[in-house]
Amino acid sequence: MNIKWGILGTANIARYATIPGMKKAEHCELYAIAGRSLEKANAFKEEYGFEKAYGSYDELIADKEVQAVYIPLPNNLHLKWVEAALKSGKHVLCEKPLALNAEEAKHMYAVARENGVYLMEAYAYLHSPYVQSLKDDVASGVIGEVDYIESAFITQGYKEDFRLHKEFGGGALYDLGCYCTTMILSLIDSDPDFVKAVAEFSDEAVDVNTAAIVRFKNGVRASFNIGMILGQNTNSRFDRLYVHGTKGSIRSEVEYNQEGEVSYKIVENGWSDNKVIERKISVPHNYALELEQLNQCILGNAKPHITPEFSIKNAELLDKVFKEIGY
Repeated sequence: MNIKWGILGTANIARYATIPGMKKAEHCELYAIAGRSLEKANAFKEEYGFEKAYGSYDELIADKEVQAVYIPLPNNLHLKWVEAALKSGKHVLCEKPLALNAEEAKHMYAVARENGVYLMEAYAYLHSPYVQSLKDDVASGVIGEVDYIESAFITQGYKEDFRLHKEFGGGALYDLGCYCTTMILSLIDSDPDFVKAVAEFSDEAVDVNTAAIVRFKNGVRASFNIGMILGQNTNSRFDRLYVHGTKGSIRSEVEYNQEGEVSYKIVENGWSDNKVIERKISVPHNYALELEQLNQCILGNAKPHITPEFSIKNAELLDKVFKEIGY
């Protein structure tokens, strides 16, 4: 059985990531596409093979054949259209960050529960076997007890992009920081009790370079650095993950949402030398994994991998960082 999917919007992430993932995912039917104009929606329909095209989001949501909706709209529009889709009885996959704050996230999940449908935040990379391998190694104790995690995600400068505008929920913390915080929270089973952060702001009043330190209740510390500062409209980026433990460390420069063969290194610390183990993992298309997982939930065979509790916990951490930097 296939799930009939509709997409609200013709965003680039839908074009270059999620739609290719839908084409590869099992039980996934590209049924409907909606744009701000029928002309744009029809162009997507012809290019990707959707059955229907709509010139407004309301029309797609009103289509009773649509079973699930993917929302790649700007951050400030998530609440409105997630709520509308949920209330129409559709399951929803919404791009990260799901909400502008934790209270919005809690409200959305309450609406999902009230209407008996699934809502999942779209962190495709968290479905990757690379992340599962990291979690397994940490849980195995190969590096001992984790005491510090560092993450970095720095990308290009944007010349013209909605992510640079505050009214759209723009800025590095919303766009990039949520990757670092979700990675950290995936590896630390505790709640934050101390957060400090600083940021450089653009002329448009959004953070473009942000750094934070977090201490958790179990004593583990973490830090992350994010930015939109590497040149202007280039393809350059910088990703890093460092997990330090009492017996060794894990070091990775794998890009978020990478596919193909990826690897990270486990360094076992000793008094005289270091033993290095390289993990090599074959990673399919992360967006296909994400769609397949939610399809299995809709078919009654699974529960969402990205849980409401996890998304709310992440939103609460982001709220603390936003408060610190004065956004």
